[in-house]
Amino acid sequence: MENKASSKFSSMFAAIVIPATIVIAILLFKFLLGDPANFEGADPDKGHPLNTLGTVYKGGVIVPILMAFFMMVLTFSIERFITIKFAYGKGALDKFVIKIKNLLESKDLDAAFKECDKQKGAVGNVVYSVLAKYEHLVTEPGMNKDQKVVALQKELEEATSLELPMLEKNLTIIATLASISTLVGLIGTVLGMIKSFAGMASEGGGDSAVIALGISEALINTALGITTSTIAIIAYNYFTSEIDTLTYSIDEAGYSITQNFSATQA
Repeated sequence: MENKASSKFSSMFAAIVIPATIVIAILLFKFLLGDPANFEGADPDKGHPLNTLGTVYKGGVIVPILMAFFMMVLTFSIERFITIKFAYGKGALDKFVIKIKNLLESKDLDAAFKECDKQKGAVGNVVYSVLAKYEHLVTEPGMNKDQKVVALQKELEEATSLELPMLEKNLTIIATLASISTLVGLIGTVLGMIKSFAGMASEGGGDSAVIALGISEALINTALGITTSTIAIIAYNYFTSEIDTLTYSIDEAGYSITQNFSATQA
């Protein structure tokens, strides 16, 4: 039930964040970046920008899209960071795994259950489920040793499959934003360059200052796209690494429990 609730929350969170960031980005683009005070003659359409906000506004209609992407990356990264932090539970994972190993060797299952309750998190939840199955199989009369080991391994796989998807939720969004942000930024730059050169051609050319200004405005999109993509890639790799650490701890604890069970049933 807890996993289903977490999954539902993550789905609802994504459904709220995506449209919300788009709306916020459009409002910021129109009322903050497009404030008349940022332009000569208080004219956002024809006036030259007086500051950085005005220059970013001149990047065109792709700018609010990239701003929305940037806010999505930050929001989902914070959400994943909090989720994975809770998944680690309380205390160091390596010490928790060692404690479980020692308690199993001394056949103190009650203390092992208490350690899982203290640790909590994804690893604690999986180990608790496997230990509960362990305790049940010890007194199961209708199964031989091999069948019990298989049942214990199956419980480990099922418990793990319930925990890991919750950790990976919304990572696909971050990965997608990492891939498309640069491309969208380049589209904005190309459109800006086309518009800039078309304007110069219609006016019969222009001085170098005007050309430089037009190019700088077009490149705003590339800068926003690359920045967003870089942050998304770093966040995705970081969270993937953290999930791998959790997976390794689960595998190590599960292997120890299975081996201990197999030895006690010999």
